[in-house]
Amino acid sequence: MSTRHFLTLMDLSPQEHEELVQRAIELKSMHKNGNRHTPLKNKVLGMIFEKSSTRTRVSFEAGMAHFGGHAIFLSPRDTQLGRGETIEDSARVLSRMVDVIMIRTYEHEKIERFAEYSQVPVINALTDLYHPCQLLADMQTYFEHRGTIRGRTVAWIGDGNNMSHSYINAARQYGFELRLGCPEGYDPDANILEAAGDSVRLLRDPAEAATDADLVVTDVWASMGQEEEQQAREQAFANYQVTAELMGHAKDDALFMHCLPAHRGEEVAAEVIDGPWSVAWDEAENRLHAQKALLEFLLS
Repeated sequence: MSTRHFLTLMDLSPQEHEELVQRAIELKSMHKNGNRHTPLKNKVLGMIFEKSSTRTRVSFEAGMAHFGGHAIFLSPRDTQLGRGETIEDSARVLSRMVDVIMIRTYEHEKIERFAEYSQVPVINALTDLYHPCQLLADMQTYFEHRGTIRGRTVAWIGDGNNMSHSYINAARQYGFELRLGCPEGYDPDANILEAAGDSVRLLRDPAEAATDADLVVTDVWASMGQEEEQQAREQAFANYQVTAELMGHAKDDALFMHCLPAHRGEEVAAEVIDGPWSVAWDEAENRLHAQKALLEFLLS
């Protein structure tokens, strides 16, 4: 059987996605009830970080510990993907030593090349193009609160970034309508958008995007590596803050999500992320459970 990787949401089938969500919910319940489940005993996860992260490291490392396995953290000081050693050689060597590899980096092409030469599953823990692990947690969170997201309407407000790209793919895989409220000049990748067809609409008015939405999602205006663009982005996104007024355009039982970290007063008002719409903290916790389901799936 060929090695399965998880580089984008499109690497799994819609049925596999639904099964992962249900398994993540089951694993969460088992964990809460103190049921010890160690399917990955003596297995090792190699974690390569070129971009730092709190939630990604803790959730993967804790997940491996829960499963009876071990995780090795490799910082930018410990590895030099494509610099001190070629990506191909790093993949050949590391995949002979560990059972699964998680990479958080900048260029998506790096993780694709690594996976091509890896003997073990490779997980995309974030690139500049996609953030698929976050979407597993988001889909689990929505199901826990409102049931299936199939046939629902999701509003993405803000930058056409890696999170928006993964939401575009999620619309295709989970069967919901996605409305992207993005300012001109900050659109998602045209090829990713085109591949989604009629399931995605690009709009300029955030209120129009949020109208009758079941879920409203946003992200920071300047992602890691874009700090020098902060001032220009603040001006471009000034009318794209998710406020209580904007949430008023959504359905009465609409939820709000944010992948965190959040900048209150920029992309989201404090009264929204700290208010009754927000499930951001469940969403953050579910990174742990969704990724455990993914690890179990890839290594089963």
